[in-house]
Amino acid sequence: MFHAFFFVPVIVFLVIVAPIWLVLHYVTRWRASRTLSREDERMLVDLWESAKRMELRIQTLEKILDAEAPQWRRPAP
Repeated sequence: MFHAFFFVPVIVFLVIVAPIWLVLHYVTRWRASRTLSREDERMLVDLWESAKRMELRIQTLEKILDAEAPQWRRPAP
């Protein structure tokens, strides 16, 4: 009798509550992972600024090379 008293609620929990709980847990995790955290947003801004600075440096280097070695853009034979 003692086993039946605990057996039925455990089965009900495993069949009804646990699957719903798991689904809701992972849906919440999935939604949270779709958004960027503040740290991720900051890193994205830093990367964007770094890319802009690198682009300016490349343009400057190309201008210097165009002035000093105009043939640098020609493909090698």
